[in-house]
Amino acid sequence: MRYIHLHITISTAALLASCGAAFAQAAPVEPVWEDPQTGVFHLGELTVVGERQRAYGQTSGQALSQDKATAQDIYDYNRNSLDDALTLIPGVSVDGFGGSRNEKVAYVRGFDLFQAPLSIDGVRVFLPYDNRLDLGRFITPDLAEIQVQKGYVSVLNGPGGMGGAINLVTRKPTKAVEGEARESIDFGNTGGVAAHTGFASLGTLQEKYYLQASAGYRDSDGAFLSKKFDPVSFGGVQTENGGRRDNADTRDWRVNLKAGFTPNDTDEYSISYTKQEGRKESPFSTVEPIRGVTGMAPGGTPAYQRNWRWPKWDYESVYFLSHTALGEKSYVDGKVFYNQLDNLLSAYDDGTFGPRVTGRSFDSYYNETGYGGSVELGTELIPMNTLKGAIHWRRDDHKSRNLASPDVNSIFDETVREKEDTTSFAVENTFHATDRLDLVGGVSYDRRSLKKADDPDLVDSGVKNADHAWNWQAAAIYKLTDTARIHASVSDRTRFPTLWERFSTRFGVALPNAGLKAERARNYEIGWADTVMPGVNLAATAFYSDVKDVIQGVNVGELVQNQNVGDGKYYGVELKADWTVNDKLIVGGHYTYLHREIDGLNGIDVKPVGTPKHYAMLYAKWEAYPRLQLIPSLELSSSRYSSDRFETSYTKNDGFALANFSAEYRVTDNFTTGVGVRNIFDKNYEVQYGYPEAGRSFFVQAKATF
Repeated sequence: MRYIHLHITISTAALLASCGAAFAQAAPVEPVWEDPQTGVFHLGELTVVGERQRAYGQTSGQALSQDKATAQDIYDYNRNSLDDALTLIPGVSVDGFGGSRNEKVAYVRGFDLFQAPLSIDGVRVFLPYDNRLDLGRFITPDLAEIQVQKGYVSVLNGPGGMGGAINLVTRKPTKAVEGEARESIDFGNTGGVAAHTGFASLGTLQEKYYLQASAGYRDSDGAFLSKKFDPVSFGGVQTENGGRRDNADTRDWRVNLKAGFTPNDTDEYSISYTKQEGRKESPFSTVEPIRGVTGMAPGGTPAYQRNWRWPKWDYESVYFLSHTALGEKSYVDGKVFYNQLDNLLSAYDDGTFGPRVTGRSFDSYYNETGYGGSVELGTELIPMNTLKGAIHWRRDDHKSRNLASPDVNSIFDETVREKEDTTSFAVENTFHATDRLDLVGGVSYDRRSLKKADDPDLVDSGVKNADHAWNWQAAAIYKLTDTARIHASVSDRTRFPTLWERFSTRFGVALPNAGLKAERARNYEIGWADTVMPGVNLAATAFYSDVKDVIQGVNVGELVQNQNVGDGKYYGVELKADWTVNDKLIVGGHYTYLHREIDGLNGIDVKPVGTPKHYAMLYAKWEAYPRLQLIPSLELSSSRYSSDRFETSYTKNDGFALANFSAEYRVTDNFTTGVGVRNIFDKNYEVQYGYPEAGRSFFVQAKATF
């Protein structure tokens, strides 16, 4: 692995330097499964159900059905990329390689990232043109929490939360001086190094201010396939020979800087800067021929695959957050942000990735910026009532240009530019009817306004220069006992199609649809949670979503076009349980049943892709000996559908069961080491047809804090 020895040397040195303070103490510690006190960035934190006024204000309104993965969860299960960490959360399913684009995609109760947006500290991460976020590019060691809202997402969050929301909460210092260094190395089933992850942070919390700096990276030359993988050949040549997955290199690093000013007990002002850079390759499908490598399929079907790589996937963001108390009953929150993405997609003549001289090769450059802000006001001037209002505005500016046959041509195509504004006005009211009952209602108005669209390939069939929608929601939260709560909600939200969905030709294989309509979902939910006896927590949620004007690609002649294919119904249940058996053992798990169906127009057969009907995770955390924690876990998934890259055919991929195990030893209060194995029985499985997942893998890790 290129540079791996240098990375290990540097990172290990940083880790050992941090251990100076770690080994200075060896006092008894609490059971190792208990999360240490970590800094959660409250200005960026979403609200949990039942909270009326948390520290620094409720910047995201009521959150009725929310689950999270903590920093300790991420470390315990060695989930160092966002797609991997999200599998720990009930109601979330993740696609693997994401087809020929090698994009990791998550679904929240069946809603993808178009419909369940991603935010960092409450500031939305949005790619102006296509918003095709690759969750594999987001590393997780520098996070305090990953929060997922499902179904009901407060209108105060802004536009787009049609079926859920994902929020990454960054760390904030909790002591005058604190730091952490972390190392993790993954090995495949042959013993070869598969990935290396490093992280370091340093912060200070003072009476009137705080400072935080962190940096992390992840480097992988590809996971190792199961030894049970059966190669597929075309013309006698295999598309993938097993072992390390071919063309699967990824490298990502991120730096985050944060400074905050806390002039008193109620107010806070912070500015954060994030810079991340990544690059990735794209593994070939194992069931399609590769130009220049294998022979052609009999009869010419399937066609040769794309030969794509991403030398650049760079994201930069700066944002200012504020919370100001207005007396004892009111507050004002503010956000201002600026985001920039530089992205390069390189296509090659064939699968040898040699000189690029034919019309099949090109470089596609994206330069995108998004900027804007929001203001939220809240007041409790009337007893038993909390009224909040918010205004959001953002501008998305997309510029792209292509260079055909880069090795023989230096003349770029004409630069294409699209520009769009999105505005939202929202009001949410919470009436504390009794000490036990809260009634919540919200309404918002969202507007999308297209300012510029000069795509030369666009066949204009009636561009909608503007679109708008009203959204509403209502909920009741009742406290049955001191430990038991029930809630019921209905939420009616809209999601505008992206510029990509309306205008993209996908390099000549798609037909634009400028008149594409917005999607709308009405989500119903009822839930219950209780500590039924000391140490035993149970929760159950039933949900139903009625989705209108579902957007999906369909075959139009020899091309693909995004269309409003029909209406859908998503419904199911989520069950959660955990039992603290004693001070040495915790057992728990969660189960999700999700049924999705889409009624395609004009007899079109539309399958819901990416989500299994049944998914469960079971785990135990056992302090077998003082300072030694053992964590076995089991992931269970039923079958799911995936579509081909032309979105014209569907394949049902088999379900799977994955057994995992990790062991963690706390050497001192401040230094922990661990080992683990995932997919113990080396299961050969896929969640995307033609893209096998990793076989058995091992990891070693260490963490030092001071």
